[in-house]
Amino acid sequence: MKKRNITAMLMAGAMCFSLLAGCSSNDGQSSTAPSESGAQKSAPAQTDNQSEVGGNADTVTIKVGGIGPTTGDAAQYGTATQWGAEIAVAEINALNGPVKLELRYEDDTNVADTAVSAYNQLKDWGAQVIYGCTTTAPCIAVSTETFADRYFQLTPSASSPEVTNGKDNVFQMCFTDPGQGTAAAEYLKDSGLGAKLGVIYNNGDPYSTGIAEAFIAKAGELGLEVVATSTYPEDTTTDYTVQLNACKDAGADLVFLPIYYTPASLILAQAKQMDYAPTFFGGDGMDGMLDMEGFDKSLAEGLLLMTPFNASGTDERTKTFVEQFQADHSILPNQFAADGYDCMYAIYEACCQIDGIADMDNAQLCDALSALFTGGSFSVDGLTGTGMKWLTTGEVSKAPVVVKVESGVYVTQ
Repeated sequence: MKKRNITAMLMAGAMCFSLLAGCSSNDGQSSTAPSESGAQKSAPAQTDNQSEVGGNADTVTIKVGGIGPTTGDAAQYGTATQWGAEIAVAEINALNGPVKLELRYEDDTNVADTAVSAYNQLKDWGAQVIYGCTTTAPCIAVSTETFADRYFQLTPSASSPEVTNGKDNVFQMCFTDPGQGTAAAEYLKDSGLGAKLGVIYNNGDPYSTGIAEAFIAKAGELGLEVVATSTYPEDTTTDYTVQLNACKDAGADLVFLPIYYTPASLILAQAKQMDYAPTFFGGDGMDGMLDMEGFDKSLAEGLLLMTPFNASGTDERTKTFVEQFQADHSILPNQFAADGYDCMYAIYEACCQIDGIADMDNAQLCDALSALFTGGSFSVDGLTGTGMKWLTTGEVSKAPVVVKVESGVYVTQ
């Protein structure tokens, strides 16, 4: 993803409260146990557990079911989206507005079948809106289910067009993979960085492949010279010297890495070992590398990446979110946490605009939310963008930005 302008002010009504020290009530511990039933349930928007989240007789409580990896290799992504969402829910419920949110989050271990089982558990719990999944393959699987069952679904970070393709109920807070690739090429063209470009990507991953293919196509269209394209089959690969040598031998002075942070960290380390020092440029999947345990941040010095959120931002909303996240979890939030935060506010603000929501079942609520999101007038100001709107394809419309790692922190370019 790219970086956006994150100087947005707090949403109307959200500036007057003080952040709660803890998160909202959440009785949904991460679980991968199979559901006893996958049958569709119509869950009314008005629930009988309002007191658990501080509701009253005039408050509608919406049960939001979240899905993402909180264990396994992709846990940093799913945990971030959970924690960011929980901070937003605590803020929203402290407003004492007409709508409150109750969030339960299930672990999908970044496996599609497990994600579907988690979805069925959330249906049994009475979820009315689905938040997630965090990663692409599980989200594609779950979105097929939510489309058939008519549940509104908003993903913070599953960026493949296949997530929303042909599904009028599924929306993205993140940029699509082709959008990232296109924007990256345009940025390089406009900035004049890199006379000769190399590309290294995972050809077994739809996220990585989608960005890479769009980047290569757009680079050719813009007259940029791609001198080396090298792939690897999976993120468990540990030796990238062949790919790096292909770029080095071709004279690439900038290497585009549309990959996740684990392989990217190895590539940076191995490039240093072989005395190869091009400019490295990545996408949103590389966000989180600086927080990897044991990672030498000096390896990322000068790294460029596109991310919708900069924890070093100086606007009041970003500072408040970062302070609360650090107080809760003792680390800086990444863009996945910010996307999760924005998802909760998008759901909340949309629900506040729907008449008769207390009497709606999940299908009626799905139709009402989908119509509002694509109606043209609904927009959200958040941490990852100002005036964010959604296309009928489910894709979000917001401005991209690029950051550079300098002395271990992101600096907006």
